[in-house]
Amino acid sequence: MRPLERRSFTVGDGVEVPVPALGEVWAVGAVILDRDGAAFAQKRSPDRRLFPGTWDIVGGHVEAGESLLDALAREIEEETGWRLRHVRRFLGTSTWTGDDGAGLRHEADYLVEVDGDLDHPALERSKHSAYDWFGPDGFARLKDNRAPGEFLIHDLIARAVREYPGGG
Repeated sequence: MRPLERRSFTVGDGVEVPVPALGEVWAVGAVILDRDGAAFAQKRSPDRRLFPGTWDIVGGHVEAGESLLDALAREIEEETGWRLRHVRRFLGTSTWTGDDGAGLRHEADYLVEVDGDLDHPALERSKHSAYDWFGPDGFARLKDNRAPGEFLIHDLIARAVREYPGGG
């Protein structure tokens, strides 16, 4: 990301940004709420190597030399066409091992506000087959194609919608 783009978004007071240790693999995730407080999720294509056919938040791997928040801004734009406007809250970190054999990952997730047409995300069609907005009545669908105990996305979105109502 070019240096001029780095500060095209603001960060709320007290938002934590973990500092990855040397050799750790990190990813970032964005919970995006609409004006009604529903959360955006996209369905991973069935041919994806990692978590095929499951619902996911916007996000991805942090590239070498990239800060977590710069990776967050890049991933939001790549996966939706929207631009990160404001990082509202740090939602926490999780450590997980994917089903792709690539080993342990650390993930920092954030509640964010974006600029763009929320009714028309520009999905990366090679990576995502669908999208939807999830309020409390639709949370159960976030468990599609996941085994019991593998409800990270469901739990993260449910907590964000309940704790931080009223979208960006």
